[in-house]
Amino acid sequence: MSPPTETQAQPQHLLSPLGAVALIVGIVIGAGIFKTPSMVAGIAGDVGWVIAIWLVGALVSLMGALCYAELCTAYPHAGGDYHFLHRAFGRHVSFLYAWARATVINTGSIALLAFVFGDYFSQVWSWGAHGSAYGAFAIVLALTAVNIVGVNASARVQMVLTAFEVLGLVAVVVAGLVVEPASPAAPAAFSSTPPVAMMGLALVFVLLTFGGWNEAAYVSAELKGGPRTMVRVIVVSMFALTLIYLLVNLALLHGLGLKGLADGKTAAADLLGLAFGPWAQKALGLFVAIAALTSINATMVVGARTSFALGRDWQSLRALGQWKSHTGSPTRAYLFQAVISMALIALGTQEADGFSAMVEFTAPVFWGFLCLVGLSLFWLRWRDPQTPRPFQVPWYPLTPAVFCLACAYLTYSSIGYAISQNAIHVALLLLLSGVAALVALHWREKQIKAD
Repeated sequence: MSPPTETQAQPQHLLSPLGAVALIVGIVIGAGIFKTPSMVAGIAGDVGWVIAIWLVGALVSLMGALCYAELCTAYPHAGGDYHFLHRAFGRHVSFLYAWARATVINTGSIALLAFVFGDYFSQVWSWGAHGSAYGAFAIVLALTAVNIVGVNASARVQMVLTAFEVLGLVAVVVAGLVVEPASPAAPAAFSSTPPVAMMGLALVFVLLTFGGWNEAAYVSAELKGGPRTMVRVIVVSMFALTLIYLLVNLALLHGLGLKGLADGKTAAADLLGLAFGPWAQKALGLFVAIAALTSINATMVVGARTSFALGRDWQSLRALGQWKSHTGSPTRAYLFQAVISMALIALGTQEADGFSAMVEFTAPVFWGFLCLVGLSLFWLRWRDPQTPRPFQVPWYPLTPAVFCLACAYLTYSSIGYAISQNAIHVALLLLLSGVAALVALHWREKQIKAD
């Protein structure tokens, strides 16, 4: 029998469980954990509520992860949540989601994180006035090349980067242990209660910092060990993230105190400076850069798989649906993603404010689609009861219901914030451009059939 062509080849089970955990942890832990603790402390105004809000955020994220574990084990596919939406609500809804990911959500994240890396790299090796942009272009090209080599090469790079990233957070935790407590006479936990609306705002920031765990769905068809291994990977990743985030917050509260944490714009760097001196404070920039690299690489892995699934579902986009069996790599999808990311980097050098707003205010689209993924669990259980489910989410239907309500709340909050910033038109333009592309695709599909 002849080997399958690139358009016939399917993802293979090449990814180790450890590599999958590194991808999930790497994509979740980004620059956010270096900024969010200060914002949450300032909003909550009470040590007990700070920890409680982080625990609630971890619980909601775990509920969502368990929902994804059921969907991943019942419908393993390289398309991830794109594939779940396709099965539940059809190709039109799933196309709009893939369009949003391909044009702004994933590629915009890659571009912005590349700028973070470029800013640091330009301080180490100056390339002139546009050094940051040059560094951003270079890292997108370099990591795209690594991913084209294959999923194992990407996973090895991810494990090394994640190890360094976690090492930076461990340094923050150690710093919190070695410094003298900042305010031994601080008020007792839960001595004051912030308004419900403010706690909701703090929870939004926490959930955004936990964001990215859903990307585990994109490697479900490539993981060694079968469905049960996928469940273990998701649960282990969520517990590791929760432990890391709680330890970092406890260290910052111990070393800086609630007021010092709330007032500090660079709280982690301030704590390292108190514990080990100015050199450690400056060294944190290296860990932030590594965090950016880790998130870029993981975002590339999952983003290309959305485009691959899109290419398999639409004949007009079949070039994106080609898979290299021997490397475990959707090569053309990676190249497509790199081109868009670099175009956004180029745009960002010209209109930085507009670019940032364009990416930031896609949050209503992201959370809205994530809510639809949660609803797809209910729909697929009802419509497709015969499909084997190696794992079923515990406490159904309460668990997915809470997750969907949380996503709906985040959608509502992000829409309200976008309206307050006069930027809701960005999300609307994104959806309208997707609708226009969908109409054009239908026309093209009819032309192909007619020929």
